[in-house]
Amino acid sequence: MSSKIRRVVSGHDARGRSTVLFDGYATTVKEMESMPGLLLTDLWETDTSPVDNSADVDAAARPVRLEPPANGSIFRMVEFPPDSAWRGNSDAEKAFLSIGAPSAHQRASGDPMMHKTDTIDYLVVVKGEIYAILDTGEVLLKPGDVFVQRGTVHSWSVRGNEPCLLAAILIDARPV
Repeated sequence: MSSKIRRVVSGHDARGRSTVLFDGYATTVKEMESMPGLLLTDLWETDTSPVDNSADVDAAARPVRLEPPANGSIFRMVEFPPDSAWRGNSDAEKAFLSIGAPSAHQRASGDPMMHKTDTIDYLVVVKGEIYAILDTGEVLLKPGDVFVQRGTVHSWSVRGNEPCLLAAILIDARPV
């Protein structure tokens, strides 16, 4: 699928009027080398709360990482390929290391991609279907469904033949 995501970002001109600062395909994209077809497209990041909206720099112009900075947030699109394209031949250690989150990986789990972040995540299924896998079970999510992930151990599984596209907002949270 390899979705290109158009990103339009507003801001303020020199006279304080609203204007478009950026309009084009998002360029902060990472395909997980050890998980072919899994794409993270970061659209924006904040590092404070409340947010300072006065800057005119691209807040997503930095390496992709799993979690937002302290007191910050990340808005991203995540494209998951079908399990058949990567499960069974991926390197979970390498995957989490490549996005700066080796400690998120839950090595003791039977699912090699189980992980836990110190975030609250708001996820919306845009296209396709995906299973959210938790310690005590799983739930199928379809287009338009919302999943609020609150610092829990979790993983994802696309069991059909089509990729799944998720919109995700990750916000820094206190560890559970």
